[in-house]
Formats: sequence, structure tokens, C-alpha cells
Amino acid sequence: MSLKYIKAKKEDADMLIEIYNASFYDDYIKYGECPAYGRTRESMEASIEKFPKLIIYSDDIPVGVISIANRGKGEYYLGCLCVIPQYQSKGIGTQAVKYMLDYYTDWRKVTLITPADKKENINFYIKRCGFMIDGTDIDGNVKVVRFLMER
Repeated sequence: MSLKYIKAKKEDADMLIEIYNASFYDDYIKYGECPAYGRTRESMEASIEKFPKLIIYSDDIPVGVISIANRGKGEYYLGCLCVIPQYQSKGIGTQAVKYMLDYYTDWRKVTLITPADKKENINFYIKRCGFMIDGTDIDGNVKVVRFLMER
């Protein structure tokens, strides 16, 4: 499996919506809301402009997205890491995080959030990626875990 990462452009909005919807459908059903699910083309285009996104390709097939916001002074926020269901559990997410850490060479701190009851996400970020839990919050009606990685 050969992975590559290509910066998303506005013209990719429809493709990104398909990837997000496939990746976050279960969350939408479970929680009754999911900010990454059901986006309009306009909102995705605005998000592409504001938060750079890299489309993850596996053997030239778009299978996921990683979105990172540069908050300045070496601090980054991992706003989205998603892989469509049929490509999950193949190491793609782990490789995407490693790629992000190599790509943003000035990083000193990376943060992210994920739902507190998603044990597979929590284990992934701690065991496979090296993040630490930095607390919990409420986002809408969902309890979330804050993660932190520093160097």
C-alpha cells in the first residue's frame, strides 16, 4: 500500500464531503450531531481556505483526510483525521500522523479532541501516536477528551 498526501483545493470540496460523510456517518447517528458530517460545499470550501487539508491517497484512491490548523509559535491543532471505513485498521491514520509531524517541522505542541466514549480513538492516539490525555470538555452534547503531544 503506497500512501501519498496532496493538499486539498476548493475544487476538491465535493470529494472531501464524500470522505467526511463516509467517515463520520456512525458518529452522526450515535450522537445526533457531528460537525464533520453533512457539510455543504460552501462550508467545505471555506474550511479548505481556513484549515489546510491533505487528502490521503492509498494506491491513488482518496481514502482519508488530515486537517491541521497552525496556531503559531509551533502549536498545531489536528482538527480532523479521518479514513473511510473500508480502509480503517490498515495503519493509514498512524502513517498520516507521522507524516504530519514530519511535514510541520517546527511543531512544539499538537492538540486535538475526540469523543470520550470512542475507546478505539483514545487508544489510537495514545498507543499508536504518542499523545497524552490533557483533560475533558463538552462539545455540543458530546463529552470529548483533549489530547496533547509536546516536544
